[in-house]
Amino acid sequence: MAETTASRTTGPLPAPPERSSGALPTRRARRRYRTVVAVLGVLAAGFGFGLLAWDNPMPVGSDGFWRIAQMRGTNLVVMAVVAICQAVATVGFQTVTGNRVITPSIMGFEALYVAVQTTAVYFLGVAGVVAVQGLPQFALQLVLMVGFAMLLYGWLLSGRYANLQVMLLIGIVIGGGLASVSTFMQRLLTPSEFDVLAARLFGNVSNADASYLPLAVPLCLGAAGLLWAGSRRLDVVALGRDASTGLGLDHRRETMRVLFLVSVLMAVSTALVGPMTFLGFLVATLAYQFTGTHAHRYVFPVAVLTCFVVLSGAYFVMRNVFYANGVVSIIIELVGGLVFLFVILRKGRL
Repeated sequence: MAETTASRTTGPLPAPPERSSGALPTRRARRRYRTVVAVLGVLAAGFGFGLLAWDNPMPVGSDGFWRIAQMRGTNLVVMAVVAICQAVATVGFQTVTGNRVITPSIMGFEALYVAVQTTAVYFLGVAGVVAVQGLPQFALQLVLMVGFAMLLYGWLLSGRYANLQVMLLIGIVIGGGLASVSTFMQRLLTPSEFDVLAARLFGNVSNADASYLPLAVPLCLGAAGLLWAGSRRLDVVALGRDASTGLGLDHRRETMRVLFLVSVLMAVSTALVGPMTFLGFLVATLAYQFTGTHAHRYVFPVAVLTCFVVLSGAYFVMRNVFYANGVVSIIIELVGGLVFLFVILRKGRL
């Protein structure tokens, strides 16, 4: 009788939430992921169309409108390339290093870019730098950056005492040394030469040349596609060297493969628009928070969409509201740096 009375009072027990195996085990998690992707997709499309249509003097849909939109479309393509490169490279780099508070910039890519640009202006002058601009110069920068990275990786990740942490520390030291050499040469430049150089050393979409895109786009899509295709192997790498080896994965080979693709992506982004130190870290941190999972096949798309929304949204607001195009990269770096400090101070709870 007591059991019957209790059952009438409390009613039937609620059914347990539906669960399944996988990175998004519950219906709520899958619904949340779809909502995040949909919202980011709408924002990306909105900001993209806004950059094409805002202040366009011609009626929407007319031939004149599309001619002007086509001229502005180059910047959108550059933003998409940078978003893919920065987001995918940072997520992959954080996975193989096992550290969520570092970015590929720590390996000295941006210091090498600054050194190459400073050396070119120092030895060739402004006229020489303008004369050698174009696809060959862009390809040379890519070769130098990727070659530098692979020499460092091959040296420090091979042999009996291969150590990823030592590689990171040496990358920081080399980056600091290159920055010091660049600063020394910059002090010897004339004011006009320094002005030309300073414009190249700030990350800015307007730095990109449309002639670079035939090489940048295939490299970006190829490297990012290979990393996304290897998402399941990256999930295993994230477990650590011992666990991944026990599961049958060649940890060192996979690490070298990922680092090579990360080098290509970072070289393309940096040579195309210039240094953007904290952009990748910012979008990777937000992507992990938005998705609620560590599965790379879900994190990569959200990271790319987040990066494009941040870039296009920042450029749209700064260009059309505050009329300050050149400040965009500074704002992004400021916000990214603040998020970096926040993660460092809250490490273990975020």
